[in-house]
Order: sequence, then C-alpha cells, then structure tokens
Amino acid sequence: MRQTSVPPGRRGLLAALLGLGLFGSTCALAQDLPMPKAPVVINIIDAAGNLALTQGAMEAYQAQNPKLVSRFTFTKAPAPEIPAKVKAMQGAGRSDIDMIIVGTDALAAGLEMDLWVKLFPDFSAKFPNLKDNYLPNAYKMQQLARDHALAIVFMPAGPLVEYNPDKVKTPPGTPQELLAWCKANPNKLIYARPANSGPGRTFLMGLPYLLGDKDPMDPVKGWDKTWAYLKELDTCIEYYPTGTGAVMKELGEGSRDMTLTVTGWDINPRAIGIVPKNYKVLPFKGMTWVNDAHYIVIPKGVPPEKQAVVLDLMAFLLKPQQQAMTYDKGYFYPGPAVKNVPLSLAPKESQDVIQEFGRPEYEGWLAQFPHAAPLEAKAMVDAFRRWDQEVGTRKTK
Repeated sequence: MRQTSVPPGRRGLLAALLGLGLFGSTCALAQDLPMPKAPVVINIIDAAGNLALTQGAMEAYQAQNPKLVSRFTFTKAPAPEIPAKVKAMQGAGRSDIDMIIVGTDALAAGLEMDLWVKLFPDFSAKFPNLKDNYLPNAYKMQQLARDHALAIVFMPAGPLVEYNPDKVKTPPGTPQELLAWCKANPNKLIYARPANSGPGRTFLMGLPYLLGDKDPMDPVKGWDKTWAYLKELDTCIEYYPTGTGAVMKELGEGSRDMTLTVTGWDINPRAIGIVPKNYKVLPFKGMTWVNDAHYIVIPKGVPPEKQAVVLDLMAFLLKPQQQAMTYDKGYFYPGPAVKNVPLSLAPKESQDVIQEFGRPEYEGWLAQFPHAAPLEAKAMVDAFRRWDQEVGTRKTK
C-alpha cells in the first residue's frame, strides 16, 4: 500500500526548511493571486501515471490546509487525449480541470497549442532558488517546460533492453544486434506507441544517438538512420500497444521475451509482481541516457483563487519530505527532482522495495554514460506524428 500518512507537524517542518533556506512558506500568497475565502475543490487529471508518486503528498497538503482545499478529485487520462480535451474545454469557456500532471508527451503537445498558464517569471516568488534546488539534470528537464510547467519528479530513463533470461541467452547490446535478434525471433519483441509510453518514446529518442544520426534533436531532417531502422524493426514486431502497462503484462505472461524499458518500468513491474523478479536489463553499448520528468501544468482559464492554491501545492510538492515519497515502489526511479533527498528519507516500504528490486548496476551505468534531455516540444510532436504515420500506422492497438 502507498504511504499516505500526513507528515509531521507543519510548524516544525516549515521552521526546519526555512532554516535550510530551501523554500518559502507555503502559506505565502501567490503573486497577485488571492487565496480563496472558502475551501475549494481542486480537480486534477493525471496523464502521466504519477499519482502513485504524489497522491499521498497531495492528501497531506489538504489535511494541513483545510481552509484552502475541501477535497481533491483525481482522474486519469491517456496523454494523447489531453490536448483536445483541454482545447475543447477552453473553447467552451469552461474550467473543469484545475491542474494536470503530464509527461513530456502531453507537455509538448500543450505547449505547441498554447494551452498552459505561464508560470515563470510570473510566479517565481513561489519557488525561490529553484535552479539551485533542482538536481542538475532535473533542471535541464525544467527548461523544456519553457516557463509553462513545473517539474516535480525526475528519472534518468533509458533506453534499456529488458529480457527473460530463460529465453534470451545472448541479449543484444547494440541496435544492430537487437534487430538481428528480432528477425530471428519474430513477434517476441514488443514496445508501445511512443506518444503514450515513456519507454517507447525513450527508445525512439535514444536511437539517434546509438545509430550516429546527423542531429539527434531534429527528427524531421536529422533522423534518416533512425526512421530506416524503425521501419526495418517493424517487420518482426506483431503490434504496438497503446500503453506500457500492456507491454509489461505480455512480457510477464511470457508471450513476449524482450522489450525496451527505462529504470522505473524495470523496477516497479517486478516489485508489484507483473514481471518476474529474475528478468534482467542491459544498457546499449555507448548509449546516451534520455532523461524524463513529470510536470504540473495549469490549463488557461482556471479561476485565480484556484490557481493560487495549485501554485501553493506545487511548492509543497518540491519540499524534501514530499519528494522523498516519490521513491514509491520504483515506478519513476529514483523519483526526486531536488537535491538532498536520499533514499533514507523515503518511507520504509520504499526503501525495502528499492533494496530488493533495484539494481546495483544502475549507479555505475548512470555515471558511465552521458545524459541528454528529450526533444523540444515541437520536435517531439513531429517525432510522434511521424512514428504514427510511418511506423505504427497499421499495427497500433
């Protein structure tokens, strides 16, 4: 069960944090936005599978701030559905959604369509010393938000090869070896549609580095080798699920022997019993880590008093005690986006899961290979569109 207990007394916690100079008080008014005079309902959509990491912290915020929030409502939605849903809501002059948790996929699509409230520098006072508080690679992920979102969790993702060691005796270490294995074992490799899968898009964005493409940040003019490779790989893949959960189910049940994964999707499905504990992962030789993050965005049109509460909640979620809860069961490993949040601060259940299902090799691999941020918003949308049209068009279900 996820840790949902309310953190210790707010007064002591705030005093400690202010003493460290990490964050300002969460009670401070957002710039030019009045707090509500009566408690409000905050409607949240999770389009990133993030609630396992943060719902407990949000419930703690509500418990500590009953004069601001009467309750949170939580719903989940696939990332590709979010932009059209928000656009329709804004076109109708409604504000049914107060806050959305997104991955880089829905973040990018919303930036391209200008759906999100600008946060910086407009509300910078809510997040003092933000750059210094973030882990360096997490700050690079924050820059992808172009001032319209806040990164709340971080994962140095992949791409990694995950496989059943009973079926795969010589796992591939290069894209060429992966292709050869796939052709020799048709329909035994699976990965999900990149527009709605963290591992899928990490594989997509990691290939240009592995294949030596002309420009890894330009999927339109710089990925000739990548698109050719993906089309050839497609010849031995039966179909592409629309989400990673379906991939892991098939891998765990034994209908597939191999997939492309990331750190969190390696650890968590084994921890919760979907994938056998003994399944292994391997980095590509000479790989570049394509990092990942989850963000909070506020759709345009949210009333000012609700925006003020959401901003206050966002600041609360960046505090070390709340960040420590994001270790969870390894779903977005490691999880914390800010500095000085060791595993020892996490709930004991999280510590036990990482101890049992984490991989000691990760520390070495994370230091050994270089790291890169994902594509910028427009480029990511272009990459998803081209994959859908040229690779997955007939096989996505």
